Amino acid sequence: MGMQMDDDRPIFLQIAERIEDDILEGRLPEESQVPSTNQFASFYQINPATAAKGVNLLVDQGILYKKRGIGMFVADGAQSVLVEKRREQFYEQFIIRMVQEAQKLGISKTELSEMIHREEK
Repeated sequence: MGMQMDDDRPIFLQIAERIEDDILEGRLPEESQVPSTNQFASFYQINPATAAKGVNLLVDQGILYKKRGIGMFVADGAQSVLVEKRREQFYEQFIIRMVQEAQKLGISKTELSEMIHREEK
């Protein structure tokens, strides 16, 4: 079974993203302890080494840090770092593509803006 949910990205990246989502949405507050790699592994039915790879990715980015002999914790300021990173990704993945596609289809910026506002109603 495991984690593959029509996602062709490596599982360790998906684990890292799940943890990021939990930090962004306040389920894992800053300075709180993160589940162990064994807990992640059993919860998602994946190899502990894969879970560790996802966790270590976030350690490398300064989102998580290790307390010797205790476990992994959410770094102070992790949430704002993630918001900044995700905003940049949002711009690159969605906005730039959307504008390029709109240009191809001859959709003006005004029309594009109207389409976005239509969603709010």
